[in-house]
Amino acid sequence: MILSALGRKLSGLLLRRPVTLWHDPRYRLPLGGLEGSIGIEPRRADYAAWWLTGTNSISTRCLRAPQRIAVHRLSRVHTPELLESLGRPEGLATVFGADAEELRVDELMDTIRLACGGTLGATRETLRTREPAINLLGGFHHAAPNVAGGFCPVNDIAVAIVAVRDRGFSGQVVILDLDAHPPDGLAACLEADPRTFIGSLSGSDWGPLPGVDETVLPEGCGDEPYLEALRHLLARAPRPDLAYVIAGGDVLAGDKMGRLGMTLAGARLRDLAVARWLDGVPQVWLPGGGYSSRAWRVLAGTGLTVATRSLRAIPEDYQPLVTRFSGISEGLSPAELGDTSDLSTDDIEESLGLRPTRQRLLLGFYTAQGMEVALHRYGVFKQLVRLGYRNFRLMFDREGGGERDREGGGERVRLMGTAEELAGEHLLIELILEKRRCLGVPILYVHWFSLRHPRAHFSDKRPRLPGQEVPGLGLAQEAGTMMARMAVRLGLGGVVFRPSNYHVAYTSRQGFAFVDPERQGRFEALVRDLSGYPLAVATQLVASGKVHLDSHPYVWEADEMVYWLRESPSEPGEVERVKALTSFTVVP
Repeated sequence: MILSALGRKLSGLLLRRPVTLWHDPRYRLPLGGLEGSIGIEPRRADYAAWWLTGTNSISTRCLRAPQRIAVHRLSRVHTPELLESLGRPEGLATVFGADAEELRVDELMDTIRLACGGTLGATRETLRTREPAINLLGGFHHAAPNVAGGFCPVNDIAVAIVAVRDRGFSGQVVILDLDAHPPDGLAACLEADPRTFIGSLSGSDWGPLPGVDETVLPEGCGDEPYLEALRHLLARAPRPDLAYVIAGGDVLAGDKMGRLGMTLAGARLRDLAVARWLDGVPQVWLPGGGYSSRAWRVLAGTGLTVATRSLRAIPEDYQPLVTRFSGISEGLSPAELGDTSDLSTDDIEESLGLRPTRQRLLLGFYTAQGMEVALHRYGVFKQLVRLGYRNFRLMFDREGGGERDREGGGERVRLMGTAEELAGEHLLIELILEKRRCLGVPILYVHWFSLRHPRAHFSDKRPRLPGQEVPGLGLAQEAGTMMARMAVRLGLGGVVFRPSNYHVAYTSRQGFAFVDPERQGRFEALVRDLSGYPLAVATQLVASGKVHLDSHPYVWEADEMVYWLRESPSEPGEVERVKALTSFTVVP
């Protein structure tokens, strides 16, 4: 593992070209529900940045921090009415398909204005250096001068083109829109610019778009027809003085909104063909859409292709959050997280029975202060602040038996916080933990795990999932990975919990698997057979008995799932056999 990681770094170092990479941690949209309802990976920009810099494919010296675009730049493209609507929660809710009551306008528009600033900054730099630039958020091609939609509040490409035109650039601009959807907003924003060519390959026919060279491909066309159409598009396009490439991640098979059916390898070949065609041309690459857990791999692959011309695959077992958190964990000392063992007056009084015993250490190691340090370093507090929470307070106590914990208690962690529009403190995170054994291996057992977003509300756009009292925070992956790092710190071999519903197991499946290989096989078959449904719909179908197995309603099996930190003691091979033999059907 160490040698392979070293090889990736050396390979990136030897092959890379000068490429600037524009990124900001605030590129993550401050919306808790997009991952479950739409399928968006909110960490896409972060994951791509971590991979590209971690493998030395792009040097950290080439990282650029975007500046927020000025409002007067936006007003050169968009009407006052549209810009005013983006200052209201209701206006943004329409664009992002979110609940207006959950939205924090300033935080969300901060992300969008940073992305637009990144596209403008990348444009200016590539015109100056003639070296490629990649902005890890942008390509908002659906925003027209007076209309926003489709996750595109404003049109960053049009804003950047107008800005450099204002400064005297008069060259030929070519926009290659390789997102799975047509560039309707770009066509409207740039219809008066005679020296801008817009070429598009998409899988949706939205009618003719004036000024756009558009090819609509058949649904599920796959790699070869797409690449053939791309060759023809490049042959028709004029030679640019400045180019923009929207290298959409929604071209992948299985994308919730795209229809093109490409593979990751096909997307890389797409990017390589365009990168070669643009050799020596000032160029800005943008991610466009992507509505699957693998969309970040398309974006990271774009960076690899542009920077190194390499087609080497990103390893399937690479888990960006695990890699990132492992590095952070290694920088956290035991003194920062746990008890220093220095005796205080309180300790002495407790030992003499002069004062009640305090529950100071979680699992015999962590202090509340230490846990708060970890939550800060892992970025959890920062994301909670962006979601509207402040004044965090972390508490430990013991939880006895009860409905939540039928097996005899554990140690409870609760994170409380406040919000401006809510009175008092509110529970945000709750865990009940215990050290146990699983298949003879000491593990961290999670009796109870809850992420709560009391500012948010259930709606048609964000329906209540089985077992939820309030919507979730969208931090399940961070929380699960943090618990894995806790287990490593305590010398344990894994983390175990029982998912109470389908959606809980589904969102945990990247690292966790059912202990019983037959149960894992049935679960993977269920994921396969429900892949055509949004997660919120799929979990409701399971809970309501509308999913059948062997002609009978399937009852969810809340068995133990494990995240092994050592080699799994389970027997391999059984999972695929059971998966192949199992078939689920949905009935009305």
